[in-house]
Order: sequence, then C-alpha cells, then structure tokens
Amino acid sequence: MGPLSAPPCTQHITWKGLLLTASLLNFWNLPITAQVTIEALPPKVSEGKDVLLLVHNLPQNLAGYIWYKGQLMDLYHYITSYVVDGQINIYGPAYTGRETVYSNASLLIQNVTREDAGSYTLHIIKRGDRTRGVTGYFTFNLYLETPKPSISSSNLNPREAMEAVILTCDPAASDTSYLWWMNGQSLPMTHRLQLSKTNRTLFIFGVTKYIAGPYECEIRNPVSASHSDPVTLNLLLKLPKPYITINNSKPRENKDVLAFTCEPKSENYTYIWWLNGQSLPVSPRVKRPIENRILILPSVTRNETGPYECEIRDRDGGMRSDPVTLNVLYGPDLPSIYPSFTYYRSGENLYLSCFAESNPPAEYFWTINGKFQQSGQKLSIPQITTKHRGLYTCSVRNSATGKESSKSMTVEVSAPSGIGRLPLLNPI
Repeated sequence: MGPLSAPPCTQHITWKGLLLTASLLNFWNLPITAQVTIEALPPKVSEGKDVLLLVHNLPQNLAGYIWYKGQLMDLYHYITSYVVDGQINIYGPAYTGRETVYSNASLLIQNVTREDAGSYTLHIIKRGDRTRGVTGYFTFNLYLETPKPSISSSNLNPREAMEAVILTCDPAASDTSYLWWMNGQSLPMTHRLQLSKTNRTLFIFGVTKYIAGPYECEIRNPVSASHSDPVTLNLLLKLPKPYITINNSKPRENKDVLAFTCEPKSENYTYIWWLNGQSLPVSPRVKRPIENRILILPSVTRNETGPYECEIRDRDGGMRSDPVTLNVLYGPDLPSIYPSFTYYRSGENLYLSCFAESNPPAEYFWTINGKFQQSGQKLSIPQITTKHRGLYTCSVRNSATGKESSKSMTVEVSAPSGIGRLPLLNPI
C-alpha cells in the first residue's frame, strides 16, 4: 500500500490518562488475494493523543469508503466518508471535527477521548459491473487501556465483627473485568465476602482480623491490566454488649429506692441512659453518680416503668443494652362502684361492679351494712326487696403492697305497691 495522500496532523499533548489500542475482526464478502486488515498506530495511545487506524491490503478499483461509530451502519452513526472520484470528504452526524479519512481509507482520530473507545465499522465500496457494486465490512474495537485503579471504602474503621464494609474499585469502565486480591491472593471462599455482579464492588459482612486486608483490586481488559495500591481496614475493637442489673425487680410505688447499674465497668467507656427510646431527661427525682454507670430512682412511680436502656461508648462508637421494663407494684387506688344510682324498686335485679387501679390486681370484697356478702368484683342480687336496703361497701386489698382501700354507697329500695296503705272504706 502506498503512502497516505496527506500526513496526519498529530498533536503532542501531555495527558496522563487512559490508553487506547485496537483489535480487528474483519471479513470480506468476495474472495480476494490479500485480506484487508486495520492497525492502530501507535498501538497504545494516551487519552488526549492521536491514533491512526491504518488500513492494509486494500483491493483495487475502489469507489469509496465510509466510517461508522459502532456496528450499526445508519445515518446516526455515520462519521465520514471518502469518494475516490473527485477526492471528496463527506461528514455525517457522528463527526466531531477530530476525524480525518485519507484516500487509502485510513482514519485519523485526534485528541482521543474516553467516548472514542468502542466499535468502529469500515464500509468499503468496490467498483463492480455496470449494474451493482461490491462491498466489504470491517469491524474493530478500540479498548481503553486500564488506568491505575483505586479503592474507595464506605468505612475504613469498622467495628470488629459488627459492621459491614463496602469496597469499590474505581473508576467504572466499560469492556473491562475486575479482580480482587486479599493478602496478595485471590479472595477466599467465605460467606463474609461477596461480590457484585460486575465484581467492581466487594461487600464485607462483619469484618474480623482475619479479613481486614490488605485488599487490592485489578482492572483488566484484552490489552492491559492494572493493580491498585493496597488498602487495609483499621479494625476497631469490638464493644461488649452492655446489660442492666437492678437491685429490686418488683419495686413498690413511692416506697422503694431503685438502682440500675450498667455492666461491664470500664474506665474506657462513657455511659448514657435511655428511657422510652430517648436520652434520660434531667430531673431532680433522678440521681446519677459522676461516672453515670449507676442510675438511682429515689421513689419509683408507675409512670417510670420503662423500657430502660444503657449505652456504653468509646471514641469510635457505642453499643446499647437490651431494654429493661420495671414491674412497679402499686395500689389499690380508691375504688369506683358502677352504676352510681342508688334507688331501686322491689322486685328489680341489682347488679354492681367495683374497680380499682392496682398491680398486681387487687382482691375484692363486698359487705352490706358491715356484714360480709361475697368476694369478687361483681355483686348480683336478683329481685331485691326492702330488706336489702343499707350501706354497700366494696373493699379492695393488694397483698403485694399491703395497701387496702374501700368505697361505700347507700342503696334505697321502695316498698311494693299497696304495702303500708290504709284499706279503702265502703260508703254508707
């Protein structure tokens, strides 16, 4: 093949970046003496430099050439063409102003960018008989030579065996594969190490000292491979899970002094208390020693049952205990009797119920005019009569707290109709 009709204008640009090289997959639809090939010069070119796609072994009697970006030969992907008769260049929608096609079908791409990587198709049109031409199609791929990758981490200081870490191999690149190495060897088979579909991201579930690193990633394509610098995770010591001890599991309301202690004890920890999911508010009823490890309630109430949690913290994080809920013993409060109306007619049914707030539930006793009637929350007397008039008392008792309380009401019962009236006198 003869020299180019015009030398390519090559710009010398110092730009550290991605390199490009080309591999060729070609075919011709009619037998020819020498196969057409395409060569990238230079074989590896930095991003920002120039590359010449040099065509070898062109057949004779050619009418022209067309270059397309990609493997689709349509107007949208049409870059440029050269018409032999008249030596005319025609530019298409994919032309960027950096492409030059020569009379020998070679294509110069100046100031190469990352977007220039990928497939190119050369369409060669050969003169045939008077009715039709003969064509050939040649496709090749321009690869980005791998840059030196780097590893980014979601957390470089994970807590031992507690926190997950995501490592990502940067940059993202097409037509490349990703490999990972730990301690200079390929990743071991373990449930703690999982890769994404593209292998670009490594998930580490619960980092231990055995898998803290160093980690390296590799980016590889058909022409090159690059290793990252190693990254080793700074493993923080695992915090023990704290727990709460309590001096009284069943405190009595407004009587017992309650002391919570957060274990374990250590000078390296600070202690925080939580009540109902919020940090414990400052209150004159709550007394905490200086180290905050002990929480004291001088007189617990039913509204302070919890749940309580304690948290231990070091400079790198914290850990909470399981919640503790108090079983505060209280009551019985003053009982209430339902219904509250107190007048009945003879023959009606009397139904009364009694209720008092109490933990544990109170015992109930009924008396009428000071005489024990029955136990239980409900009192039922069918067909009440005047002899059931009197003072009804509901007494409640909580054996756990030792407290008792009572409520009384007076019940009136009217006499049946006709009883107690004078007989009618007959007229004379």
